[in-house]
Amino acid sequence: MPVKNRFAEMLPEIAAWRRDIHENPELLFDTHRTSALVAAKLRAFGCDEVVEGIGRTGVVGVIKGKTDKAGRVVGLRADMDALPILEATGVEYASKTPGKMHACGHDGHTAMLLGAAKYLAEARNFDGRAVVIFQPAEEGGGGGREMVDDGMMDRFGIQEVYGMHNMPGIPVGQFAIRPGAMMASADQFEVVVTGKGGHAAKPHDCIDTTLVASHMVIALQSIASRNVDPLKQVVVSVCTFRTESEAFNVIPQTVTLRATVRTMDPVVQDFVEERVKAIIAGVAATFGATAQVDYKRGYPVTMNAPENTDYAAAAALKVSGNVDLDIAPMMGAEDFSFMLNARPGAYIFLGNGDTAMVHHPAYNFDDNAIPFGSSWYATMVEDRMPAA
Repeated sequence: MPVKNRFAEMLPEIAAWRRDIHENPELLFDTHRTSALVAAKLRAFGCDEVVEGIGRTGVVGVIKGKTDKAGRVVGLRADMDALPILEATGVEYASKTPGKMHACGHDGHTAMLLGAAKYLAEARNFDGRAVVIFQPAEEGGGGGREMVDDGMMDRFGIQEVYGMHNMPGIPVGQFAIRPGAMMASADQFEVVVTGKGGHAAKPHDCIDTTLVASHMVIALQSIASRNVDPLKQVVVSVCTFRTESEAFNVIPQTVTLRATVRTMDPVVQDFVEERVKAIIAGVAATFGATAQVDYKRGYPVTMNAPENTDYAAAAALKVSGNVDLDIAPMMGAEDFSFMLNARPGAYIFLGNGDTAMVHHPAYNFDDNAIPFGSSWYATMVEDRMPAA
């Protein structure tokens, strides 16, 4: 069964929405224009309820089926925010705001879910309620958590929830999914190492924070290589090493490290936090320095429920006939994980073809993927809540 004919007909319209959103990127929770556009279109489609301001600038639309005898409610989510990147695509609809661009395809996700909402409001060929969720601040702001904490799941009676993300490197029209851990948790920590600064010619009179911090960077790599089961995925990356001085002959009083931790298992996530703090304290004590660690939990592991993964894969198979059911888990993070922690569901990848990778200034969403994505959203509703 190919994509729904209605979406092939709607492709120019949906692509135009996508390109308009692409031209006007907004960051984090500052999605006021995009949110207003989404809400206006949902009302124009005839959605039975449209609520703005969920999770600050999120938008939720409710579409009732022909009947609601079964009392079923399925949620579908798309993200709306862009990235602080200077666009280098050269397309005619490139960002009008220098330093901001849709480099992750959220413009495509939003447009595809709008297309599905229009179709579902027209056809209503299901028994239950479809809840379309347009989320801000996926790119580091935790908009998914904000919407859940705002009571979205209970307020709209959502029983299961599904999300989708485009993926360069997978052919357009193909899908990929796996049960269990799909994407990693993402924590971050900052370490401020304090020693005794002084003249570089007299290191014996100092406690050299540069040396201490360097040992910390190396020792932290032992977590993955020596502390965690080799079959468990763990990444500890120190990405910033900043001293208080840029002089050639000054040993700095303080050094600041900033790092990220990625894991695929909540138990390992807890363990790594403990090891980070223990290693930092131990290395600092060895050299007579002190160290303050500010460890912050970020996005949880994106965990697909096995049963719901089967539902999502079956819908994708109907739409495209081509689904990778065992794609390797990815160490990137996704705040749809907060919604999956609140309700069972699944997250699926849709091919974007041979394009630049997401978060790259030359990335662009492929509009040819739109009919497949919109069809999958709509099929999830019609298959999970078949018309009575």
